[in-house]
Amino acid sequence: MENLTFDLAVTPLSDLNRFLHREAAGQGVEHVTVKNPDGEHNIAVGLDIPISVTIEGHVGYYAAGMLKHGTVTVLGNAGPGVAENMMSGKVHVKGFASVAAGATAHGGLLVIDGDASLRCGISLKGADIVVGGSVGSFSAFMAQAGRIVICGDTGDALGDSLYEAVLYVRGTIKSLGADAQIEPMAEADYSAVAGLLDRAGFAHDPKEFKRVASAKKLYHWNADANQEY
Repeated sequence: MENLTFDLAVTPLSDLNRFLHREAAGQGVEHVTVKNPDGEHNIAVGLDIPISVTIEGHVGYYAAGMLKHGTVTVLGNAGPGVAENMMSGKVHVKGFASVAAGATAHGGLLVIDGDASLRCGISLKGADIVVGGSVGSFSAFMAQAGRIVICGDTGDALGDSLYEAVLYVRGTIKSLGADAQIEPMAEADYSAVAGLLDRAGFAHDPKEFKRVASAKKLYHWNADANQEY
């Protein structure tokens, strides 16, 4: 296995992303270390090869966005939109994540060791997200498919306009959004939470979690509701 290191203090980010897209596969590189990211935006976006990228520091907007294959590990905090529109693979943020983490993600696994800010998992389309800390308001807004495990607390309007995605919350839910409701946990839920926690590296008891899913009252237009849901 060949390892390469890119130091963004001396190497342009465009060179790193160009290498990951065009040259890494042909050279048999399986791991890339990125030093001195210094909050750069769009690091390791659009990966389409089974490569491991370790970023030693904080990243800006859209790190590991549109990930199709591979693993991206951020040894720091992530700016808005980390793992946005991820298709598969794994993104692991060892610190905290800003707004819209995992937005529109279709597949793969996003792990955030710390807290996630507002709108975590907004419009989720099939990926799994595990947050070791708490999430901000409007997380899982219009989440269509996938699962989110939240080991801490949530802000306001969790799961507003939720569709088929399922949320599991260990801590306190400040408030639920429109059409979201707490449901009983089944054995399948305990098994799902246990598996996701194991993949994320957390050791919580699945029985400490609550299930949040859609009440399905928004699936069809109700003219008599007078916009009150």
